[in-house]
Amino acid sequence: MNSRDAIAALGALAQETRLAAYRLLVQRGSEGAPAGEIAEALEVPSSSLSFHLSQLVHAGLIEQERRSRQIFYRANYDRMNGLVGFLTENCCGDGGAPGRCEPVRAGKRGAS
Repeated sequence: MNSRDAIAALGALAQETRLAAYRLLVQRGSEGAPAGEIAEALEVPSSSLSFHLSQLVHAGLIEQERRSRQIFYRANYDRMNGLVGFLTENCCGDGGAPGRCEPVRAGKRGAS
């Protein structure tokens, strides 16, 4: 990932509905969820959600797939991991705080 990709991803996530939708899709795993189910879970009108999902697709954070008459969305885990890696690649590079980045690298959750 480069700076331009990171800026696009972070910009897409810098909005409450998009961040909530993305977190929901990360939680859902590789199966993803249909747009209607996402809208219902987030209590957002489908018309508004469509715009937000398209922003996440454009940033490469989620993917869409048509299944019959529904469009399913799922998180792009490679892109997510690339973003986390980009943000942490120089963590503790000066040797000032060894171990500070270990929870991120080990996949542990930090404080929210």
